Amino acid sequence: MTTLVANKLNAKRGEAGRAGGDVRSDLRVTIEQRSTGGINIELQSRVALYYGDSIRQQVRDVLAQLAIEHAHITLIDEGALPFVIVARIEAAAKRAGLAANKSALPEGVPLPAPSTKDRLRRSRLYLPGNEPKYFINAGLHAPDAVILDIEDSVHHAEKDAARLLVRNALRCVDFGAAERMVRINQLPLGLADLEEIVPQSPDLILIPKVETAAQIAEVDAAITRITNQHNITRPIWLMPILESALGIENAFAIAAASERICALTLGLEDYTADLGVVKTATGAESLYARRRVANAAHAAHIQAIDSVFGDVADMDALLRWGEASRAMGFEGMGCIHPMQIEVIHRAFAPSQAELDKALKIVAAFEDAQAKGLGVVSLGSKMIDAPVVHRAIKLVARAKQMGLIPATEGGRQ
Repeated sequence: MTTLVANKLNAKRGEAGRAGGDVRSDLRVTIEQRSTGGINIELQSRVALYYGDSIRQQVRDVLAQLAIEHAHITLIDEGALPFVIVARIEAAAKRAGLAANKSALPEGVPLPAPSTKDRLRRSRLYLPGNEPKYFINAGLHAPDAVILDIEDSVHHAEKDAARLLVRNALRCVDFGAAERMVRINQLPLGLADLEEIVPQSPDLILIPKVETAAQIAEVDAAITRITNQHNITRPIWLMPILESALGIENAFAIAAASERICALTLGLEDYTADLGVVKTATGAESLYARRRVANAAHAAHIQAIDSVFGDVADMDALLRWGEASRAMGFEGMGCIHPMQIEVIHRAFAPSQAELDKALKIVAAFEDAQAKGLGVVSLGSKMIDAPVVHRAIKLVARAKQMGLIPATEGGRQ
């Protein structure tokens, strides 16, 4: 038997990634194990003249990290960045049954400052976790957060590849000022996501389809174990997503299930499907659920975050929905298109009249405090303590939004 025939009989083969006329920032990788012959690389790329040698060297470096010594690897490149190339090679290798217990981690960028529990979360932009073309410029749209999604936006057959791509994006992509969120899969599959994601120190984990506090405890324990194993001291926050009638009924127990929980949100597509009703633009069918989530979140002293608004073409309806959400006690919502971000920020901002009144109340409160008075008055009116408290919160939030200078409307 010739060496070539023996190689073919013994080969293990795996593929990952995408290529074609409509594909950007990705590549298709095919890897076939060989018993001899070293590493053979076949590269198709429009930039091969300029970057071909660099790509080939990166392939060799990745295969060395995966302890693969003999293989034929084919790459059809559609403008993939290095972190994508690494993820696709590793996924293809593991699908071939190679490097099962090894990882190929690209060189990382410095981590941003840790996220705080009460930071602004007006907008969170969903990015499909297996589509690298959406990652690179996401921060330029200035959302408060980006969500690298491994759940609903990723086909079940691509979960393994998306997990590695999101892991590498957390290491290598600068999302600017946006909080770095990851939506894992529904448990128990989501626990496998955590093994790859948590070591890269995401700011927040979104947990889908939560129905009981026990599910939160399971995720919390896994994060604690992994962070201890990797000596991670940065906070990793949790945001449960309630998407069923049972989840809504258990809202407060879920909201209070872990100190890591910073916000509570809901998914209205799955919730209305659970009820067997049609989801509408007015939201009448989900009003009970939204009010219950908002109340439970505030009772647990965390943020209430509304669902996404699905019609990306109707900005007027989005604005009305956001304003109604704010009036209900929500502090933000999800978005599925960058065009929605500015409208959402506008919807959750106080009006100038609200802000002016709040500033006057805060000034009156500080004046009374300076004079040792227990009663706050504004003109001829006495201001109750809850009104003062609400004004202080509104002014603080306006400062976070950059609507007023940090030195205005309250002592620093």
